[in-house]
Amino acid sequence: MSSSVKPIKKAPAKKAAAKKTVVAKAPVKKVVAKKSPAKKSPAKKTPVKKVVAKKAPAKKATAKKPAKKLAKKPLALNAAQKNAAAKKIADAKARAQAAVKSQKERDAKLKAAAKEKAVAAKAKAVAAIKAKKERDAKAKIALKEREVQRKAREKAATEAKKQREIDAKRKAIENEKLRKIREIERRNQEELKRQERRDAEERKKREALEKMMHSKPYGDDVEFLEELRTLLLETRAATNVDIAIMDSEADEMLVDRERLEYDDEDGSSVASDIQRDQKKDLASLLRLKVDEIDVALSRIDDASYGRCDECYKEISKPRLLAQLPVFMCVSCRASV
Repeated sequence: MSSSVKPIKKAPAKKAAAKKTVVAKAPVKKVVAKKSPAKKSPAKKTPVKKVVAKKAPAKKATAKKPAKKLAKKPLALNAAQKNAAAKKIADAKARAQAAVKSQKERDAKLKAAAKEKAVAAKAKAVAAIKAKKERDAKAKIALKEREVQRKAREKAATEAKKQREIDAKRKAIENEKLRKIREIERRNQEELKRQERRDAEERKKREALEKMMHSKPYGDDVEFLEELRTLLLETRAATNVDIAIMDSEADEMLVDRERLEYDDEDGSSVASDIQRDQKKDLASLLRLKVDEIDVALSRIDDASYGRCDECYKEISKPRLLAQLPVFMCVSCRASV
């Protein structure tokens, strides 16, 4: 814009130079020649103006020729020649004015072109800046979108990784649960089998025990059972006799105590009471033995006598013969 303003200020100077050519022709033409290089300052920016500046010296040549001719013969001119000279001067002046006018028009056109170019360049620069800003904005948006997409991908990858870890942990927990369930089932099966074996063993033991409980050790040896019956009956009879004797002695001691009740200075009544109680206790024990003999005789009747009441095993014959009656074997009796 500064290059276009400067030629506008110099245009009036050219008009002044054109007016001076009428009074002093030679100096006017020199002024025109000197001002033409001044137009080179806007020509630096636009190459077109330099071409116009170069044509300016051609005008000097046209203007100088009439001046020299007039200078050579100033005294020999007549009226016709003066008119012709004035006409030539007028023509030269018109041509100079026309040249100045055309130069102004060209300068105006050049200024307008330069202004248009400047405006176009400015618009182009503004458009370029705007386009650059738009590109930068688009680049920023694209970068932001890429960053958002990257973060979204990273987030998705992190979530997918966490989900995989969660799934792996859940699967491991489920597998561990299944393993524990299978282990529990296996142990239950083993325990069930062991329980079945124990039940079978217990059942066999119970069956064997029941069989032993109802066993008849000497059921086939009738003679031995009859021998035991005879011995038990004899023992029973002897025991009853002992019971009768103990009862009679206890009764006699009771009568004696009533008789000696009033003569108890030496304490014989107390001693007789103790002896009487002992005989009564012995008689009670003998009665229990008689009851046991009756039980043994009943077992001889069903051939179950000779079976241990604890282990249900067979009692040996020597023990059966040595102790009447007997219901336990030696080992069971020792553990009681």
